[in-house]
Amino acid sequence: MIDQSIQSKIKKIKIQTKRIMQSTLAGDYLSAFKGSGLEFDQIREYQMGDDVRSIDWNSSAKMNKIMVKQFIEERDRTVILAIDLSGSTDYSSQHELRRESIAQLAGALTFIASNNKDKVGALFFTDAVELWIPPSKGNVHLGKIIETIFTIKPRGQKTDIAAALRFLIKAKKRNAIIFMISDWIDDVHQYQKLLKVASCEYDLVGVRMMDPCEQSFPDVGFIEIQDSETGTAMTLDTRNAASAQHFLTHFLHARLMEQKRMFEKFRIDLLDITVGHSFIQPLIKFFHHRIRRQI
Repeated sequence: MIDQSIQSKIKKIKIQTKRIMQSTLAGDYLSAFKGSGLEFDQIREYQMGDDVRSIDWNSSAKMNKIMVKQFIEERDRTVILAIDLSGSTDYSSQHELRRESIAQLAGALTFIASNNKDKVGALFFTDAVELWIPPSKGNVHLGKIIETIFTIKPRGQKTDIAAALRFLIKAKKRNAIIFMISDWIDDVHQYQKLLKVASCEYDLVGVRMMDPCEQSFPDVGFIEIQDSETGTAMTLDTRNAASAQHFLTHFLHARLMEQKRMFEKFRIDLLDITVGHSFIQPLIKFFHHRIRRQI
């Protein structure tokens, strides 16, 4: 039995997603992630400008007029959400935890993909694969994924993006889009080769859940900083601008820039979402970018 607070969160995401689907985002999603080919739709009468190669001569002879075969884009897509549950996602400088922001975005993407008749699967990971829900369709399957997103309790605490990528590569799901939603706090050198392989196997999208403190620190005096995965701790004086900037540059910004260069090198789309802010506008902007790139 799901407790009332979880039910409330799921209901909120469902209502929010319905509003999204009534906006331009539904069409943007379809345009940004095209199907794998064309499938037959109907036979109709020839119109000026139709490709003569689409003429169906048998039907034309029977109807005594020129008839053509009409095809529509095949929408048999598979969407896989790879969701980071590691200890660092429990951190936030905002009202909601990073893990809650990840769950909200994952829930919305699940509803959007399901609404567009795509198969949806989910991989939950920490330093190991916590749970794998194979892609499928239907309301029962949709409900299982959504419930798991908001209720799963991970066993592990550390992050191992390589383990998740290794699993996805072995899964070999044809024509799949993967949204890998994580804070990406991991050693780039441990997973970059696997990331390159995965980007060749799938349409891979890296979703980086950012906290505002990864951009700048508020001036609040001395603060204790602890790595939630390793337990390493240090004290930082945020009143000392040089000290705070040194920490940001060498420990945070350096990692973010290294990741950005890696994604660009492997031609993988990177979507940054900020905890405590709506993900709708960044998502729309991201879809528009994908659409423009395909023109």
